[in-house]
Amino acid sequence: MKHSKIPLSQTVVGLCKTLCVRQIVISPGSRNAPLTIGFTHNEFFKCYSIVDERCAGFFALGIAQRLQEPVALVCTSGSALLNYYPAISEAYYSHISLIVLSADRPKHMVDIGDGQTIKQKQVYGEHVVYSANLKLDLKDDYQQTKDDELPIFKNLENKLERFLGLQKDIQTYNEIEIQSAIQMAKGQSRPVHLNIPFEEPLYETTEVSELKFNLKTRPRVDAEIDSFELEDALQLWHKAKRKLVLVGVLQPNSIEAQWLEELARDESVVVFTETTSNLHHKIFFPSIDQIIAPLDMVGFEHLKPDIVLTLGGMVVSKKIKAFLRTYKPSEHWHVGPFEANDTFFLLTKHFKVSLNAFFSNFFEALTHTIKSDYRSHWLNVKRHRLHQHKAYIKDIPFSDFKVFSDVIKSLPKNSQLHIGNSSAIRYAQLFNSPESIEVFCNRGTSGIDGSTSTAIGSASVANQRTTFITGDLSFFYDSNALWNNYTPNDFRVIIINNQGGGIFRILPGHKNTENFDIYFETKHKLTAEHLCKMYGFDYASAKNQAILERELNTFYEDSDRPKVLEIFTPSEINDEILLQYFDFIK
Repeated sequence: MKHSKIPLSQTVVGLCKTLCVRQIVISPGSRNAPLTIGFTHNEFFKCYSIVDERCAGFFALGIAQRLQEPVALVCTSGSALLNYYPAISEAYYSHISLIVLSADRPKHMVDIGDGQTIKQKQVYGEHVVYSANLKLDLKDDYQQTKDDELPIFKNLENKLERFLGLQKDIQTYNEIEIQSAIQMAKGQSRPVHLNIPFEEPLYETTEVSELKFNLKTRPRVDAEIDSFELEDALQLWHKAKRKLVLVGVLQPNSIEAQWLEELARDESVVVFTETTSNLHHKIFFPSIDQIIAPLDMVGFEHLKPDIVLTLGGMVVSKKIKAFLRTYKPSEHWHVGPFEANDTFFLLTKHFKVSLNAFFSNFFEALTHTIKSDYRSHWLNVKRHRLHQHKAYIKDIPFSDFKVFSDVIKSLPKNSQLHIGNSSAIRYAQLFNSPESIEVFCNRGTSGIDGSTSTAIGSASVANQRTTFITGDLSFFYDSNALWNNYTPNDFRVIIINNQGGGIFRILPGHKNTENFDIYFETKHKLTAEHLCKMYGFDYASAKNQAILERELNTFYEDSDRPKVLEIFTPSEINDEILLQYFDFIK
């Protein structure tokens, strides 16, 4: 087996293997050659080569999101690691484990005018939970011949370090930092950064690596609910006639079915689920805006809960946020092992345990449920809204709204769905996704910048059919995502092309002006056809209802290449149809 001749590279690669970091996404470069040699010549690792670092970051995020395990990112020095930043911030707020391994020049080569050098130390600031600069190895075997090339201060420093025998201390320091970073990434499910200096020569290899590691493992301690806090919560729960459970982003199968049934049995509980929650029950409320948007002041007063219990990550619906910030409940509790977002400015309790651990303790101690018409009232509202929803869809013309209705219904069973941000996820929220479909969306920072890359990264390890629904701007913004060798043939992309940022027509602003068209909506006439030809995707398009129905009939069939279906909708009427929808379903 080949190893880099550089001990520091061997240490990084060896500890990644020892600590079971198997997925490695590499962006080609020279300064990171020692790491690339080490990872790609070891069969333990699954390595990917993604040239564009921004795409590589989101591709890795998709793998980590799907597998629920850390993924390492390997890049060269300079601006390369800056291009990871959008994915790093998304990983930070979505609690996804990424390990950035950035190669660097030795510290005496930074800020002297050398190429591909920037200040890489702590470059991600507060968007990583651990950051370390590893120490450069001493190179006794050929250092003497190189000393004459160094500045006088470096020459003296090297000779002094060799004289004092500090390589052992450097090795110990590096091992501790690498272990700490990887364990932190795993323990907190967040990104970390190791900055790794390498001296030339970079490409020398050896067949032998004699490094052995002294692992300092940290025993995992499962958090427990404080008994006094639980007792206090139960007393409040027993008295409250209106409880609203709001579920944001969750991995599939995060909550055991028995706890969902317990929630469903309590008539004082209304459960609002988002598309990204991956939770389903016949008496839950999966389309929040469908309930909230048509309400007047009287309706808001009827819905106002005594207690809000939030589960999972970020919430998409702006309307539920505005509602709970205005009609404040007495209590807001959050359950989850990480931090609690005080989204409604009234957080009162945080149960820092897993969801199943909380519900196991909570329902075991629950003595009774309270009589209430809270849920029955809103179930009646839900039935009316669904009836109006179906009636509205029948009569509207071809548009974004109509397209989303057809596309969601067309999705294959037991598949994976990724949704782009902006209008795509907001339209998807208005339709019930099939229960067998697992839904993902980058809601940590809610950016459009890497949705396609994330979907392809996830698809590459999913072992199930993946569909990605996106808007035109998001797709073109991340078009380099198609530049890889790992997209499975059953990957499907559906682009809703309304010739610009259609969501800005829904927001307050002066529409139909040249200024609006250029600087807000970003009008364009681009299509994905030539990109598909360049990257080897099958391409089809639809410009009306009849063509769309025909294309969807064969779109998911097996093929020897991934497919793109681009659906062109009329930008001028999309906003009107959506806004009229909320009036119609009252």
